[in-house]
Amino acid sequence: MEWLNSKTNASVVYVSFGSLSELSKPQMEAIENGLLESRRPFLWVIRKGEEDKEKIMATFEQKNQGGLIVPWCSQVEVLSHPSVGCFVTHCGWNSTLEGLVAGIPMVAFPQWSDQPTNAKLIQDVWRTGVRVKVSDEDGIAKSEEIVRCLETVMEGESGEEMRKAAKRWSVLSREAVKDGGSSDRSVRAFMEEIVQSLDRALRRICRSLDRIVPSNHLGAKSRTSSPAWICIKRILSIWF
Repeated sequence: MEWLNSKTNASVVYVSFGSLSELSKPQMEAIENGLLESRRPFLWVIRKGEEDKEKIMATFEQKNQGGLIVPWCSQVEVLSHPSVGCFVTHCGWNSTLEGLVAGIPMVAFPQWSDQPTNAKLIQDVWRTGVRVKVSDEDGIAKSEEIVRCLETVMEGESGEEMRKAAKRWSVLSREAVKDGGSSDRSVRAFMEEIVQSLDRALRRICRSLDRIVPSNHLGAKSRTSSPAWICIKRILSIWF
């Protein structure tokens, strides 16, 4: 955080591809060159453990004059820091929501699964960022494309519009999770439906047990002290 504290507001490019995404060596090199060519301070999270990435980190640190490479960071804290002005993300849902709530414009760099859909939300629905375009030949986002996206998000009229949209969605998302907000109400309704469904299921189980083990066959004491009944009573105590 000390490194971020030394940077001006909204100047830092934060780059992270989550805990599962694996980028090829050519793609890592293209990102490296794009970040250097952009001449912006950056914080890039590169997980340790792979030989190619270790080599890239070593050469990158030799050439780099304005960035910082780390194996891990607290993403929520970084996105909440005033010096961060752009989030280059793989568009995992957690990262997407964290960027949205923080009000940070994003460069969408989806890899697989739900990530292309989340990238579309960022670019076309929320309008809080732009999606990188990959080459038709090799599927790599070239360094010049990285530079273009960073300039689009952080400079000029387009950057200003994205910053405004990001701040607006940040306010809306925070209001949604407050007590009585739309997300809060939806979660409560969902949990109530689960409780009611379980309640109905448990009542059916109790009625079935009454038919299987009639009260005239077992005394009240032995019936209610059986392992099955003890289990049912413990579950029912959660709701009653």
